[in-house]
Amino acid sequence: MTLTAQPTSTTGLDLGPAAALACRACGHRLDLAAEFACPQCFGPLEIAYDFGRVTREDIERGPRSIWRYKSLLPVPSTVEAYPNTDPGLTRLLRADRLGAELGIRNLWIKDDTGNPTHSFKDRVVAVALAAARELGFTVLACPSTGNLANATAAAAARAGWDSIVLIPASLERAKILMTAVYDTNLLACEGTYDDVNRLATELAFEQEDWAFVNVNVRPYYAEGSKTLGYEVAEQLGWRIPAQTVVPIASGSQLTKVDKAYGELISLGLVDDAEYKVFGAQAAGCSPVSTAFREGTDVVRPQKPDTIARSLAIGNPADGPYVLDAVRRCGGTITDVTDDEVRDGIRLLARTEGVFAETAGGVTVANAKKMVESGDLDPDADTVLLITGDGLKTLDAIEHQVGPKATIPATSKAVREALGL
Repeated sequence: MTLTAQPTSTTGLDLGPAAALACRACGHRLDLAAEFACPQCFGPLEIAYDFGRVTREDIERGPRSIWRYKSLLPVPSTVEAYPNTDPGLTRLLRADRLGAELGIRNLWIKDDTGNPTHSFKDRVVAVALAAARELGFTVLACPSTGNLANATAAAAARAGWDSIVLIPASLERAKILMTAVYDTNLLACEGTYDDVNRLATELAFEQEDWAFVNVNVRPYYAEGSKTLGYEVAEQLGWRIPAQTVVPIASGSQLTKVDKAYGELISLGLVDDAEYKVFGAQAAGCSPVSTAFREGTDVVRPQKPDTIARSLAIGNPADGPYVLDAVRRCGGTITDVTDDEVRDGIRLLARTEGVFAETAGGVTVANAKKMVESGDLDPDADTVLLITGDGLKTLDAIEHQVGPKATIPATSKAVREALGL
C-alpha cells in the first residue's frame, strides 16, 4: 500500500457552494479544510454555504444520482468527471399495505437498499471521497458498524484509492465479507464500535494523509445524508412530507435530513410548510431516546446490546443535535426491543416486498409504536427511511423464518402441507 498524499492548503479549493466551516456550538467560522473540531470551543464543525441560484429545472436535468444536487453539496464542480459509485435516486414507494397494518393512511417507504452497496452510506461516502480528493488525500479510511465499511471499501476500489477499514470483531459475518471482497485493508478490532471510533480518531491525528470519512472529513461526509431529504421532496412532487421517521445511530442522518428540508424551503424549491422529524432507536442502544424521554439535554453513553448493530453507537456524536431538531419541530424519539425489531423486518417484507436490515426493522417498529401512542398523526403524509438491505443481517431472522414444511416432491404432499 502506498501512502503518499498530504492534505492541501485551505485556499483555492473547488468545493461548490461550500463557503466555510462553522462550529455548531459557538458559531466560529474557519476556512474549508480537513477539520472537524472547533479551535475555539472544540464543538463539532459543519459546512456553511453560499448558495447561488438553484432551480427545480436545473436539478431535474441533472444525472440520476446524488450529483443532481451538487449545487447544494460540498463537492467539486467537476465531481462527475471522476470514477465514483454514483449512489442515490433510490425508490420512494407508496406503502398502502404497510400503512393499513400500521394505521397510517398516506405512507411512503424511502428504500435505500438499492444503492451500490445496498445502504444509504454510499451517499455520505461519495461526498466524503469527492471532498477528500479536492483536499489532497488519496487514502480513504473509516471506523464502521458495517454499512460504512462496505461503502468505503467499494468507493475506494472504484476510485483506485487505497482504503483502510476498522470494524468491531463482533460485526455480522455478511458485512465483513461484503467489505473484504473489495480487497481493502480490513482490520477487525476487539471492543465496541465506540472503541473502534476512538482508535480511528487517534489515527486521524497520527496519519495525516488518511482521510477518515467520518472523522477528519466528517463535515463533508455528513452532508451526503441531505440527499435523502432532497430526493424525498423531489419524488413527492417538490413538497416536504409532514412526518419523517429516521433511524438513529450517530444521529447525523436525522439532523441532515432536517437540514435538507430547511434548505429547500429557504431556497424556494418547496413551499414553506410545517413538518416533523421522528427518531427511532433500539432499546439495547438508546442513549438519545432515553435523553428525550427524560427531558434532558445530556445524552449519556450506553454500552450497546442489540441485534441492530448498524445503530449500535453508544456515544452518538450528534445526539444533542438530534434532540434539538426533534424538539424544535414537535417530533418524538422512541425505542423498541429486539423482538419488535424482528417483527418490523418481517412486517415490511410481508406487506411491501422490501427486505430491510435491522435498522429498517427499528424504523418500522418505532413507527408502529408512535402511531399507537398518538405521536404520529395517522392522517398526515409520512415517510419511513429504510436505510439498508436485509441480506446484510440474515442472522437477525434466521431462527424466525424458513420452509413451512419439508415434503416429498409430489402434488399430494403439497396439498397436504397447505391443508388443501
